[in-house]
Amino acid sequence: MSDIQDIINAINKFRDDRNWGKHHNPKDLAISIEAAELLEDFQWVSSEEAVKANHENIKEEIADVLIYSFMLCSELGLDVKEIVEEKMVKNGRKYPVG
Repeated sequence: MSDIQDIINAINKFRDDRNWGKHHNPKDLAISIEAAELLEDFQWVSSEEAVKANHENIKEEIADVLIYSFMLCSELGLDVKEIVEEKMVKNGRKYPVG
């Protein structure tokens, strides 16, 4: 089993232990505000200022974005490693080096 799948299993167990699954359908996971909360840390300041002032919150918001993304992959039956690799190949064709 991959490290990513272990993480997804732990996330799903956490969710299921709290009976939150009914709130975690693909639409609601996709429209979560977690990415917007991450963006708030960078709004109106330079990257350097944002990281200096909000480093801990940035870490937490990145984790939330990943958690929701992993749950969405789980709900849709998508393999995280596979879809990332496929996208990197596609990006490589779209944006070739040099």
